[in-house]
Amino acid sequence: MKRAFSRARQLPLAAAGLLILANCASPNGGQVSRTEVEAARLEYAVSQVENLQSSGKRVWCVPFARNASGIEIYGNAKTWWGQAKGLFDRGQNPEPGAVMAFSATRSNPLGHVAVVSKVEDSRRIEVNHANWHRNKVSLGMAVIDVSEDNDWSAVRLESNPGAFGRVYPVTGFILPTVEDS
Repeated sequence: MKRAFSRARQLPLAAAGLLILANCASPNGGQVSRTEVEAARLEYAVSQVENLQSSGKRVWCVPFARNASGIEIYGNAKTWWGQAKGLFDRGQNPEPGAVMAFSATRSNPLGHVAVVSKVEDSRRIEVNHANWHRNKVSLGMAVIDVSEDNDWSAVRLESNPGAFGRVYPVTGFILPTVEDS
């Protein structure tokens, strides 16, 4: 059974709608770029984190990724890949706005999700995500593909400047739905 959207969950949609309305008189014919929508979603996701932090609540990767990407999946991060099947395109190649789904491990039993913010080259990207560092948001964190087959199945994250941590398994990338204009 699909969960009903709460008012808070509808805010990213409202923000995107306001962007569309604001651009109706723009020189580019009222088109809102994907970049503008992604920026609005990220701004909303960060504001939600700030609200949680100011009220002494925990910050988690799943709500942040959902708010930042627009991919409406619920449950622990380790379930996102399976839940996305048939609802969203999934693949092994990163692209901006996609959610990178980390596999569950012994040290990370709930899995992890992060939103791709930039593709630098075929083996290096940047991600935005929450709770990699406890109760914090990390923006523009570098990630390198260290898989033997260059298929993004194993990655290392730059957890501290200039220092890439241990290898983490990745299931793949969940691609957001793109509306055709």
